[in-house]
Amino acid sequence: MRIGLLTEGGYPYATGEARLWCDRLVRGLPQHEFELYALSRSAEQERARVPLPGHVTGVRTAPLWAPADDGRTYSRRERRRFADCFRELVHGICAGEAPAFEAGLYGLAGLAREQGGLYAALRSESAVRLLESACRARGAGRTVQAAQVPDLLEFVDELERMLRPLSLDWYEEGARLGSLGAVDVCHAAAGGVAALPGLLAKRFFGVPLLVTEYGVQLRAHYLEQRPEARPAVRALLAAFHIRLAAEIYARADLLTPGNAHARRWQERCGAARDKLRTVYPGMEADRFATVGESADCGDPDTLVWVGRIEPAKDLIALLHAFAEVRKAAPQTRLRIFAAAAAPGYLADCRSLAAQLFPDEAADAVTVGENPVTFEEIGGPDAPTPAEAYGAGRVVVLSSVIEGFPVTLAEAMLCGRATVSTDVGAVCEVIGGTGLVVPPRNPRALADACLALLRDPERAQRLGAAARARALELFTVEQNVAAFREIYLRLLAAGSARPDGGVPFSRPAEARVPGHWTSPTWAEPVPVPVPEATA
Repeated sequence: MRIGLLTEGGYPYATGEARLWCDRLVRGLPQHEFELYALSRSAEQERARVPLPGHVTGVRTAPLWAPADDGRTYSRRERRRFADCFRELVHGICAGEAPAFEAGLYGLAGLAREQGGLYAALRSESAVRLLESACRARGAGRTVQAAQVPDLLEFVDELERMLRPLSLDWYEEGARLGSLGAVDVCHAAAGGVAALPGLLAKRFFGVPLLVTEYGVQLRAHYLEQRPEARPAVRALLAAFHIRLAAEIYARADLLTPGNAHARRWQERCGAARDKLRTVYPGMEADRFATVGESADCGDPDTLVWVGRIEPAKDLIALLHAFAEVRKAAPQTRLRIFAAAAAPGYLADCRSLAAQLFPDEAADAVTVGENPVTFEEIGGPDAPTPAEAYGAGRVVVLSSVIEGFPVTLAEAMLCGRATVSTDVGAVCEVIGGTGLVVPPRNPRALADACLALLRDPERAQRLGAAARARALELFTVEQNVAAFREIYLRLLAAGSARPDGGVPFSRPAEARVPGHWTSPTWAEPVPVPVPEATA
């Protein structure tokens, strides 16, 4: 089977958790051919590719960060066609009408496929005027109606960038490498812009579309919005992402959210329940086996936090909670292991830790130490994530925002008892094998930590149960097995290709170079009959 894997800012570039699960998926299914269609977000990212296995038969990349002006100018007739399609698109965005958005999106895709890129047209004065008319029309929201010229120009600029996949040469006719029309299944590794090529492949060629979301793109857009952004621009961008998400969920053959939290978002945006199947991300359990199977449960007086130090992780609340823990258990330590950090927020956390916990010394000649330490994974005391989790008996997660908590699943694989805040998919991942408290509540966080520190047997039981749950649900093997079955299911469901092609109608030999590709490959080869001798 030939799989077209669609990514944005992830695989095959060496960044992010999305790169890891895609790499595990591809390497776990060597019996299939993979073609990668990657949208990159920066020039630096494109220079950091990961090695690819041999059954990845092709990689096509397209930048979302660079202008795509090919110098193409449209004739008067083509300009009228563009104006009609763009008018429908922006009317669907501003008024929230799905049929208009759909007609405009696919109309622009068809124009780009036939006539060339849309760069100049989308940045033209006529596009800005059409957008202004849509904003002022009846049915548009109050914030959108108040859009001024700078708002319109900024949104048109963003819209052109997000619609660049429409102008790519990935939709050529013919079953050849490099065209999405030649793959058996399109698998988008995320929603949003990453799934746009899959929508077009389904539209033009009837290729089944599978969309996996471990972090819902619409939710990510809301979280990434800049507070200083102009209100009208924020409203227009949100309206575009809502309409795009609804279109993806309506057209996809199957949606595989990574947890129930993501599934609820998809259902709220119109995804049909019969198209949804939860597939948890896969972790490399072997990396944590030594710590997880060890009889050593870590330092009984140490709390551990692991992750990226940023405001969403709410380390401020954790430090205040630890101050309450120290009042009841003065011997307790907190070790914070950073996989990465936002420099400004890290400085704030260090400053607060210094204020709350002055350096302590046993006597007048001993150097004082702070009970809170900030360390890096890869340092001498924690060269690997597993050793970081293994440094203490209890692992804490204090976030106010989470999707699928990867660090929590890794702590479970290490057999550690956990204390977590009730955000995102935390309760689903924990499943009763750890303590969960409300977010932004240092007192509750401190009480839960003290409950496990004072009861080591309970902490050990919870850690063992957590590891058993993680081995059952969150391994690479279960993830790969799920997608192996899903690919076959999509292909076996039948083809909706306009040419009426049937899966497996062409034998495997037909793709081998040489005489096997001849239409007469199946004809019997005549066997020469020896002449009779006198």
